Amino acid sequence: MEYRKTVRLKDGRECVLRSGRESDGGAVLTCFLVTHEETDNLLAYPDESTMTAEQEAEFLGKKAEDPRGVMLLAEVDGELAGTAGIDPVGEREKIRHRAEFGIGIFRKYWGLGIGRALLEACVECAEKAGYEQLELSVVADNEKAIGLYKSVGFTEYGRNPKGFRSRSSGWQELVYMRKEL
Repeated sequence: MEYRKTVRLKDGRECVLRSGRESDGGAVLTCFLVTHEETDNLLAYPDESTMTAEQEAEFLGKKAEDPRGVMLLAEVDGELAGTAGIDPVGEREKIRHRAEFGIGIFRKYWGLGIGRALLEACVECAEKAGYEQLELSVVADNEKAIGLYKSVGFTEYGRNPKGFRSRSSGWQELVYMRKEL
């Protein structure tokens, strides 16, 4: 899916939101590794990644051709600031209407509005792809993220008190949220 938009950040700088492409493989892999090191609120640890830059490039190339999924990049001053994407929950008829959302932003770019911009762009892409529901899970202690998701229309539909087992803090409760499109 192709996407491109420029938004103004809270500090006045411009941020380009665009679809990832094969040439972004190395930068996107670095973003994954660093963002997953900078917070304990994401699904995996950097040492659990098995992707190479070449595999990430191949993934991005396929994603660019995918009418039902997208990987978006946020760039500030020509530098990658974060990524977000949507993927189908599955292709079977009973769940084809559902997509999952994920996001990762470098810590130095937190608080500038990039998360909101990427989230709104993913909602737009999900609607364009024909999904009827966008879903995510978020660590319950991540109050800023929960507030952001609620502000764009996501509602909580359940919790898993032992959703993640953190290496540093033990059990992390996950909040399941959804937005009807």
